[in-house]
Amino acid sequence: MNIGIRNPVVKLIFYAILIVWGVSVLYPLLWTLLDALKNNEQFFFNAPWSLPKFPLLWENFSYVWQKYNFNTYFFNSIVVTAGSTFLGLLLSATTAYVLARYKFRGSNSLYLLYISSMMIPFVLALIPLFFLMNSMHLINTKLGLIVVYASSVLAFGIFVLVGFFKSLPKELEEAAIVDGASYYGTFFKVMLPLSQPGLITIAIINVLNIWNEYIVGTILVNDPSQYTLPVEIGIMQAEMQYRTEWGPLFAALFFTIVPVLILYIFFQRQIASGITAGAVK
Repeated sequence: MNIGIRNPVVKLIFYAILIVWGVSVLYPLLWTLLDALKNNEQFFFNAPWSLPKFPLLWENFSYVWQKYNFNTYFFNSIVVTAGSTFLGLLLSATTAYVLARYKFRGSNSLYLLYISSMMIPFVLALIPLFFLMNSMHLINTKLGLIVVYASSVLAFGIFVLVGFFKSLPKELEEAAIVDGASYYGTFFKVMLPLSQPGLITIAIINVLNIWNEYIVGTILVNDPSQYTLPVEIGIMQAEMQYRTEWGPLFAALFFTIVPVLILYIFFQRQIASGITAGAVK
């Protein structure tokens, strides 16, 4: 990695800081994996940070997956996360494009209204949100969670994408219209592909937030067949602390952490390029 620092002492300090930061980030994941391979005796009689003893209890993972029907909750989280991320991106991209490229009466006020909603604590809306979703018969449904999560990430997506669309040359739109493209064709075939770095950045951030969301899931869903992973793990934690099943609990946590970690590893370059592109006009 070329960081553009020529002074060897400064470069050494910089790399040392990066190593310490990397260890501090990876250590909780490694600790979760090691604790998932322990039995109760090792939790009670050894230090919490001690290494697991042989034989390693890999069966903790299969035990959690089978006994607690983890495949159902895993599937629910994937459907809800993918659906709400897609819907949130679609709504935020179309709204941001209109606000960035077309000026009409109240456009600035509408943009400020979206942005100001980011300053309102989401917890304050939980009670009216429950009654609203109940009146729409969306309680205990994946569709209800998808609608709520997509709405919650809409303002952030608009905030980021407005800057992207403003940075794109207007000549591209004019050339597409001259060639016979409609407004929808110009957006979906020309402008949307050019904003791909911003879309990927928003998508990954939204996936991380939605995948780990707990409060809304517990309020809008009380049917066990519709639980997402964070909700089920919260219930498992309450049960396992009385049955002293600490190894399986850490195995369940590891199942939750790994998918988003893999996603970040594969798209880390796109995240960095998206943030950089959004800052440069």
